[in-house]
Amino acid sequence: MSEQSPLRLATRGSRQALGQSSAVAASITRATGRAVDLVTVETTGDMRLDVPLHQIGGQGVFVKEVQRAVLDGRADLAVHSAKDLPSAPADGLALAAFCERRDPRDALVGADLASLADGCTVATGSVRRRAQLRRVRPDLQFAELRGNIDSRLSKIPDGGAIVMAVAALDILGLTDRIAEMLAVDEFVPAVGQGCVAVECRTDDDATGEVLAAIDHRATRHCVEVERAFLAELGSGCSLPVGAHVADGRLWTFLADLDTGISVSDEIELPGGAVDLDVARAAARAAREALT
Repeated sequence: MSEQSPLRLATRGSRQALGQSSAVAASITRATGRAVDLVTVETTGDMRLDVPLHQIGGQGVFVKEVQRAVLDGRADLAVHSAKDLPSAPADGLALAAFCERRDPRDALVGADLASLADGCTVATGSVRRRAQLRRVRPDLQFAELRGNIDSRLSKIPDGGAIVMAVAALDILGLTDRIAEMLAVDEFVPAVGQGCVAVECRTDDDATGEVLAAIDHRATRHCVEVERAFLAELGSGCSLPVGAHVADGRLWTFLADLDTGISVSDEIELPGGAVDLDVARAAARAAREALT
């Protein structure tokens, strides 16, 4: 074991975030011998549970305070669910590692789609998930859902369901609660869903070298293509948007909250850096289709 001082890892304090961060810390230690200590940070998204996510800033509400801990020197690196990261990189920070992706799908907990009676309630704080479910089940009613994983699981509507990320349930060993996993071609996941991203300061070469040891190249490529799609749209999760790359294909989803119109596509990717251009073109085409 190295005698260097432990790296300080900034993380949200939820059970899911701590599980993800502990897994990253263990990966770093296995790969480099470097010890890692967790630094818990409370975020706006964790504190403001009374307001829908898209009304308090979207993705950034779960990452800004964690990033600040790195920028002001309280921590050396920060761990995030990649889907919570805005498409524009934070000044002074580098996305130094994308960990190997877990299952990217959404799941219903409580009842599956076929079992939901006409007019049943599905709880989710995601406008994307609502728009996708509304396409296949326009009869459904929707309720807001915020809080940590355990509190969400306690809020399943009578006879209804809640929508969760499979990866979030997996990290906590709760996949037995799943009633139905939703296919990515019809229910396109959020950008980066299932992946854990790790940031460090752009001027911290030593930490960047450590994180290079846990960077999963295939996952990095997929998530960077998805993030290119989102960046071209210039929006976060206030817009119902999804993008997912797997098996050389890009699935996309975009909806208009006011009109209820949505568009989706499945695109073959040529491979390499050109995939980023394909994603940007797909975003422009989706946006034009809604106007």
